[in-house]
Formats: sequence, C-alpha cells, structure tokens
Amino acid sequence: MEDAINIHVELHDGSRVTLEAPTDMGLSVMEVMKANELDLAAICGGMAICATCHVEVLQSSELPEPNDDEAYMLETLPHATQTSRLSCQLKITPELDGLVVRLMPEA
Repeated sequence: MEDAINIHVELHDGSRVTLEAPTDMGLSVMEVMKANELDLAAICGGMAICATCHVEVLQSSELPEPNDDEAYMLETLPHATQTSRLSCQLKITPELDGLVVRLMPEA
C-alpha cells in the first residue's frame, strides 16, 4: 500500500503482529488496531475518557507529547509506565513508521 507505515503490536501472550496503516486517512493507532480485530476495548471511541486503548510504547523514533486530557487519564491508570499512551490519541503519520507498542491490561 502506498502512503502507509508499519506498526508492530505486542499482544497479551507476548507475540507480535505487524499492521499496515495508511497515513492519508487521519486514523489513530487505536482505529488501526480495531480494524485489524485486535483485543482492544476502546469503549469511548477515541475521546480519551476511558483509557481502554492504553498501550506501552516500546520503540518509536518520534511521538507527539500527550495533550492534557490524555496525560490526566494516564495518571489514573494502575498499570501506567513512563512510556504509556492512549492509542486513540496517536494519529498515524509517516513519523510513526516502525512504532512498537504493547497492549496493556484494562485494570
């Protein structure tokens, strides 16, 4: 696919899958994972109010800083790490090519 990047997702069992994500549709990492039927609740649909799309970034060359809503949600999570992000807030851009994330537990 032209205008696409690869995102690598570590599943709960430790295995990894590679997803191809178009850069020209304005999608988020969460939307790409849902479209590929990964086990991700994403209950709020990308509004940054439920944190059920929580991922840990294992490798990335460049990420935007979390906005205030995302930062607040991340502070409330019991499994948050220094590299935790809400996948609904990570928009697919060419700079995310090669991104590696780990699905995190909901509670």
